[in-house]
Amino acid sequence: MKLESVLQFLENKTILVTGGAGFLAKIFVEKVLRVQPNVKKLHLLLRAADAKSATQRLHSEVFGKELFRVVKEKYGPNFSSLISEKVTVVPGDITCEDLGVADSDLREQLWAQIDVIVNLAATTNFDERYDVALGVNTYGAKYVTEFAKKCSQLMVLVHVSTSYVSGETEGLIKESPYRMGETLNGVSGLDIDAEKRIVEEKLDELRKEGASEKETRVAMKELGIKRAKVYGWPNTYVFTKAMGEMLVGELKGDMSVVIIRPTIVTSTYKEPFPGWAEGVRTVDSLLVGYATGKLTCFLGDINGVVDMIPADMVVNSMMVAMVAHANQPPADAIYQVGSSVRNPVQYSSLQDYGLRYFTQNPWRNKDGKPIKVGKVTVLKSMASFRRYMAIRYLMWLKGLELVNTAFCHSFNDTCSNLNRKLQFVMRLVELYRPYLFFKGIFDDTNTEKLRAAARESGSVETDLFYFDPKCIDWEGYAMNTHIPGIVKYVFK
Repeated sequence: MKLESVLQFLENKTILVTGGAGFLAKIFVEKVLRVQPNVKKLHLLLRAADAKSATQRLHSEVFGKELFRVVKEKYGPNFSSLISEKVTVVPGDITCEDLGVADSDLREQLWAQIDVIVNLAATTNFDERYDVALGVNTYGAKYVTEFAKKCSQLMVLVHVSTSYVSGETEGLIKESPYRMGETLNGVSGLDIDAEKRIVEEKLDELRKEGASEKETRVAMKELGIKRAKVYGWPNTYVFTKAMGEMLVGELKGDMSVVIIRPTIVTSTYKEPFPGWAEGVRTVDSLLVGYATGKLTCFLGDINGVVDMIPADMVVNSMMVAMVAHANQPPADAIYQVGSSVRNPVQYSSLQDYGLRYFTQNPWRNKDGKPIKVGKVTVLKSMASFRRYMAIRYLMWLKGLELVNTAFCHSFNDTCSNLNRKLQFVMRLVELYRPYLFFKGIFDDTNTEKLRAAARESGSVETDLFYFDPKCIDWEGYAMNTHIPGIVKYVFK
């Protein structure tokens, strides 16, 4: 594998980025503009009704973020003219053929000029509505691949998936493709078009029943989980992402395609500055629940490995892989980008970092008083969790219900609110359970070969395009970068 300079590759290139307002997409765009202002054009596909609303989204949801602070400082008063010259917003919809680009002249222009497509559009909610997840994660991947095949100058398509398409697989998880119709539990009959028909039939049934918007949403969420479990996946997100990979592999033909599978993506390690984050991820919700005193127990294998990787390393791996596979013969180019093989960190370490950080920097409640944190109760099985909930909450709820009956239902609201909260917690636990007890390690042999090729090439700017998790000191990163970043940018 011979690699050229990434900076030279990016020069004078036209790149289409889908999901342009997403977390990784913004980091990708910022990086390109900061390190290679001589890129020819960045087209950002944003879901919008028209060009005006797409432009508004571009400025509020992308360039309005603090992430662009460094690049704005670098170019000063010239930043606006740089954006005007280099960035074009494309109003569209990844769930539609031709990516929903209504302007036929713009479509033809894109097909004639695009060198690289980076597909970052996704919905990452574990229990997303099935119709939404299937549209974005599965059929979105199909429509991007079909769009790419119409681009006469295309050098490479980079499709970003997730390592967790492996579901609850244990042991060493290889960087292997998913073939059309393949399932995790060996059950035959997975047909993606049939899944779409199941969704359409269910929606039609709900309409005929006069279901409310809320009832429809709940039914579609439940359908997604149900369909995922039929074929061995634990939730709608990873099921629909796996089917997306199948379609990319099936439809790519002789096109050069790279699939990037990050693990749990965390705040930036170094660039454009340490600690930038957006949105709540599994690890972060646990940290903040703990800091605010709402998390009194931890369910899972405390000695289990939590596979995390900073967002800037994911973006750097995408860029190096893009260069490595541009204009190359089609191959199963799959890169799992994580830390569990080369620099694993355990939940017990994260618990320790959280205790120390929030002891030194306590979260303050709405009255401004510091919230004291301590060691949490560790529950090592679902059975122990259910016992804990029964003793701590369910018995109290049953008692309250008896009192409520005795006092002519005066506490109806209190009972229903508590019951609703308990049901919510139990649902969340069921959703996250596969990851709290996860026993897989993500093989990154291909990714390590890519790192080695970059180091040995003498051309790749490895100081700029770093993605080796071995360089991460997890304690320093957690205490000085990630947790402060989450507090500042996500829960400010």
